Amino acid sequence: MAGLREIKSRIKSIEDTKKITSAMYMISSTKMKKARQTLDATEPYFYTLQSTIDRILRHIPSDMEHIYFGNPDYAQRKIGLLVITDDKGLAGSYNHNILRIAENYLDQKKNQVKLFVVGELGRQYFAARRVPIQENFQYTVQNPTFNRARWISEILLEKYRCGEINELHVLYTRMENGTQSVAEDKMLLPIRRFFVAEVPVDVYHEDFLLLPSAEKAIDTIIPNSITGFIYGALVQSYCAAHNARMMAMETATNNADDLLRELRIMYNRARQTMITQEITEVSGGAKAQRSRKKQRKDVAARKRSR
Repeated sequence: MAGLREIKSRIKSIEDTKKITSAMYMISSTKMKKARQTLDATEPYFYTLQSTIDRILRHIPSDMEHIYFGNPDYAQRKIGLLVITDDKGLAGSYNHNILRIAENYLDQKKNQVKLFVVGELGRQYFAARRVPIQENFQYTVQNPTFNRARWISEILLEKYRCGEINELHVLYTRMENGTQSVAEDKMLLPIRRFFVAEVPVDVYHEDFLLLPSAEKAIDTIIPNSITGFIYGALVQSYCAAHNARMMAMETATNNADDLLRELRIMYNRARQTMITQEITEVSGGAKAQRSRKKQRKDVAARKRSR
């Protein structure tokens, strides 16, 4: 059994760690409330934008060709990955899930992958593995704004237009509900067009007019939609990161309480064992003293009897 000093040192260490995890939980909880407000304000725009784009694409002429529609028969996939991680760790599997998806792309040697990283932890992860990064968007994770999303989308769209990439994927974390989040891989470019079957004559036919032309409309709509999606992904990831960190710190605090409970039981047992040993030693010493006194009296009595 460990000594009292060692157990007491471990208790002190865990108590100090518990203070840190409790403080981080409170900080993440406060930031989580702000993040939820931003997310609630962004989600209607985020989902309405996607449904509107799908609605517009249904009315694009089937024979129309455009750079954003792309060509699925290109010889080599030149994939641009926008990887959204956090600036810090201690968030459970939040960063690991996103980085694992990115690693799956990097493992496919036949594809050419260019990394565009948001978040300091992602930058450090790829730098430690000597994986080149095309662009590192700093100071974005903790302050997602539409201006930063527009800045990111302009860089990515320029890479796509000049042919450096022919696919654009966004790896982000989406809030599934109030407590759960899911790592997502969303391909933004090229646009996957789909065609609706013939609509019956007795069903309302929506009139849709794109001015000055369908090509000009697509030139404006698609970049704006990509900017909007990236902004929504940044906000979703920001909220998911604080949610994951809050849950991780809560779990760590609960584990610290369990460890402290077990260590205090061990401490009390060790202390009781030590007390029992001391009592046994004192009792044995007193018994030895009485035995020596009795021996001395017997010797003195035998001397007097002579």
